[in-house]
Amino acid sequence: MSSGKKHIKTQSTYAFESNTSNVAASQMRNALNKLADSVKDDDDKRFRFENELDSFFTLFRRYLIEKSSKDNTLDWDRIKSPGTDEVLRYETIPDQNSENVSTLSKLAVLKLNGGLGTSMGCVGPKSVIEVRDGNSFLDLSVRQIESLNRKYDSDVPLLLMNSFNTDKDTEHLIKKYSANRIRIRSFNQSKYPRVFKDSLLPVPTDYNDSLDCWYPPGHGDLFESLLSSGELDALIAQGREILFVSNGDNLGATVDLKILNHMIETNAEYIMELTDKTRADVKGGTLINYDGQVRLLEVAQVPKEHIDEFKNIRKFTNFNTNNLWINLKAVKRLLEQGSIEMEIIPNQKTISRGGHDINVLQLETACGSAIRHFNGAHGVVVPRSRFLPVKTCSDLLMVKSDLFYLQHGALKIDPSRFGPNPLIKLGSHFKKVSNFSERIPHIPKIIELDHLTITGNVFLGKDVTLKGTVIIVCSEGQKIDIPNGSVLENVVITGNLQILEH
Repeated sequence: MSSGKKHIKTQSTYAFESNTSNVAASQMRNALNKLADSVKDDDDKRFRFENELDSFFTLFRRYLIEKSSKDNTLDWDRIKSPGTDEVLRYETIPDQNSENVSTLSKLAVLKLNGGLGTSMGCVGPKSVIEVRDGNSFLDLSVRQIESLNRKYDSDVPLLLMNSFNTDKDTEHLIKKYSANRIRIRSFNQSKYPRVFKDSLLPVPTDYNDSLDCWYPPGHGDLFESLLSSGELDALIAQGREILFVSNGDNLGATVDLKILNHMIETNAEYIMELTDKTRADVKGGTLINYDGQVRLLEVAQVPKEHIDEFKNIRKFTNFNTNNLWINLKAVKRLLEQGSIEMEIIPNQKTISRGGHDINVLQLETACGSAIRHFNGAHGVVVPRSRFLPVKTCSDLLMVKSDLFYLQHGALKIDPSRFGPNPLIKLGSHFKKVSNFSERIPHIPKIIELDHLTITGNVFLGKDVTLKGTVIIVCSEGQKIDIPNGSVLENVVITGNLQILEH
């Protein structure tokens, strides 16, 4: 146990903090009522908006209480490694579990589709970025489910949870799949008001205020949004019992019959797919046993003095992929009981007002932290191939390469590849997809690559092969052109190398 002294608050300190929280909550409630009054002449719209504001207020009250009590921090000494029944390895699940296809009638698939492509320099939903052979993330998701339905003569529906940032574009885009063998449904997650950090009052004062006044509150909002949209009841009425949820940019998150049937046989209400950590994954959340309960531990919850211990891949060996299998009737039951509380993630942002940057807060939740509320919940450590996210152009280079081939909308690793995926780090010159495409118009062969770092003003030619460890560093004011047909193996290239046209 920790021997450090703990500061004991006086009664007057508690009373002051409690009063401050009550005042902030009261002021927020009044401001939200005025915000609701700004919706005119549309009773349905006002009703939906009031429900969203009520959900936001519940989250805000919890934030104030937890902020003042400080009792929500985890006691590090009570954290234990999960038991063998709480985290299983994929290979220990019997293979006959993958043979029963009748359970597909109980399944629906949901892709989290609320993110924009701004971090990769793109306009609109991230799901429309072209990732492989002319296909976008959304194209590949549709092809995967369509192929599954054709192969097994099933009718698994695909749901898209959009945000107000992506909804209109997505609704327009999914029309092109109307002739495909797949039912696609989309719905919106909540739209919450950002909060001024200093006054703790909402940024918007009117329903029609600009988009930068609002935020989508993270994927923990999935449960409430499924209910409020009517999709939860509709799925249950169709006999759908299990929802497979994954990030829209995870190209490895395909339907797995082995996990589906394992979930049904064990009566688990929630399964989280984990995968083994590498040194690149040290910040990923992991499952723990806390007071006899399975919980997700995120890096933000870890006391500063234990951060290095949390990042130790020998102690915390795996992390959450955000591939989640969730029982829909359990979601309905828990929502009716009002008991799906998830850890609040306060996310600080800045917005511009009158030429000044203003600090604002957005209170978010993550659906992985809901695991502790479900009966029989456990983790399954899956192969790394089920976690293939594309967050940056470094990831994009890998998924476009000869390291993978496309099969029915799913990326499969080339069987001649040995060892883990290469570590690829592209510098700021490659941050935007447009810059990436200009500098690497032809994807190099990387089947034997272990590590690639490129920084500075670098351009790759056609038919380039990279093997082992390749580091290319171009200094400020210089340029490096890698010639067509180059084979680079275990090399460091610096300086200036230009190919002049003649």
